[in-house]
Amino acid sequence: MSYKVSVVIEKDEHGFYAYTPELEGCKSQGDTFEEVIANIKEAIELYLETLPEDERKRSLSREILTTTLEVDVA
Repeated sequence: MSYKVSVVIEKDEHGFYAYTPELEGCKSQGDTFEEVIANIKEAIELYLETLPEDERKRSLSREILTTTLEVDVA
């Protein structure tokens, strides 16, 4: 079965870090963007395999909204 999962990816001086807001504790990292995508996909698949079906549906039914804001700093 296929699921759509929100993934947040951050870049810092050490590489890339990814996590999924719906799946608490499901995170990964990589040296490149491509590597972190592959790693987080594998982490999500393994994470979902451990959840009972009802918990999987409940976790993945959360609505995640994202936006970009412009802020002024004095």
